[in-house]
Amino acid sequence: MDRITIAKGDGIGPEIMDATLKILKAAGAQLAIDEIQVGESVYLQGNTSGISKDSWEVIRRNKVFLKAPITTPQGGGYKSLNVTTRKSLGLFANVRPCRSIHPFVKTKHPKMDVVIIRENEEDLYAGIEHQQTDEVVQCLKLISRPGCEKIVRYAFEYAKRYGRKKVTCFTKDNIMKQTDGLFHQVFDEIAPEYPEIENEHWIVDIGAAKLADTPENFDVIVMPNLYGDVLSDVAAQITGSVGLAGSANIGESCAMFEAIHGSAPRRAGQNLANPSGLLQGAVMMLNHLGQNKIAEKIENAWLKTMEDGIHTYDVYDETVSNRKVGTQEFADAVIANLGNEPETLKKVKYETSAPISIPKAERKKSRDKQLRGVDLFVDWSGENPDEIASKLQQIETEDLKLQVITNRGVKVWPNGFEETFCTDHWRCRFIALEDNVHPSKADIPQLLQNAIANNLDVIKTENLYFFDGKQAFSMAQGQ
Repeated sequence: MDRITIAKGDGIGPEIMDATLKILKAAGAQLAIDEIQVGESVYLQGNTSGISKDSWEVIRRNKVFLKAPITTPQGGGYKSLNVTTRKSLGLFANVRPCRSIHPFVKTKHPKMDVVIIRENEEDLYAGIEHQQTDEVVQCLKLISRPGCEKIVRYAFEYAKRYGRKKVTCFTKDNIMKQTDGLFHQVFDEIAPEYPEIENEHWIVDIGAAKLADTPENFDVIVMPNLYGDVLSDVAAQITGSVGLAGSANIGESCAMFEAIHGSAPRRAGQNLANPSGLLQGAVMMLNHLGQNKIAEKIENAWLKTMEDGIHTYDVYDETVSNRKVGTQEFADAVIANLGNEPETLKKVKYETSAPISIPKAERKKSRDKQLRGVDLFVDWSGENPDEIASKLQQIETEDLKLQVITNRGVKVWPNGFEETFCTDHWRCRFIALEDNVHPSKADIPQLLQNAIANNLDVIKTENLYFFDGKQAFSMAQGQ
């Protein structure tokens, strides 16, 4: 008997959770259930995270969490519970199988069978944002080597476990050479450890275009958080419906399972919602728990039900469907098919096995780190780059000299273009212009003191380093 935590969520959540639990029970799943409250009602009690301390303790004790969709109230101050849960519990891998069940749900891609594995903890979803000037806000994109190693290795282990033939990496490292560049670099380092699995890399924009056009050319796709969030929904939709897709969030000790769709409050309480997405998440949960035969029974019963043309309103099509049913009637139809297998669609067979485990990321030996300069970000409402440059040259230290000024990443001084539109947010790079000059960190506070004395509003600094003699910061666009 495995003890799990459930949350029925908001909107259609309670209906699809009840339907899913009814199917699990009928199939003989060995589960003891603790229910917690999360989501809108908790938010509106003044808890900006949407979950109480007691609920956290239940989730952490049981290790496995089946969650229905929730509603995050509109307005500022409310943090995404999904993101908070994934990061707080170290759920580094988001796994979303996207498989067509043509011809029973219409799709332009009848042979599609793709699994998207998305990094879950970092990237822009670190959620670190600041208003820096009247005109400019920033969001920090954080990519770590351990984070890359965990998700890339998980993708290859997943492919190995489930007999997949290829792992594809999507990044945008032609532009973000440091952050996405690290993700791609780690992928290239780990891929040779799995010679039996083909590997390839695509720039995310053309990769996304190919995924939308010919998804049958892909097998497992691994990518950073934001791209994975967007493209896993795209992939699910082009199989026929986002409403059919489930999701697993896997960590070293805990796991969360869910549907990928939202709470759809306009459909709540009407016995209309399709429970398939949450049911698919529950099947993934059973496999994670080692209850593989029960998972297999449920998945094949679900496939048979879809084959029978028993469909909820969202996928009902009079040309292929036989009967339009509500949430509870669909659950009853799946239960009636327990023990049956699909005749047209490929039946599933899950091997009994433990959850995929990967070694903990080991911290590498520290590289030689050498300070070369600093970027000062300055709030200045003027428009002429030459004017701010003359002010900045007055604050130079003996070792740190003004090299370049950018605005929104584009070089505007020296030799900028008058056509370049400038905001009030200026990146001003001070650097040791000679290779044999090595500034110290003491130069930076001196530079800041000089800025204060000259009425320059420095809002942020970023140190510029070389690691093992290699430049570890980006150049300006146009530099």
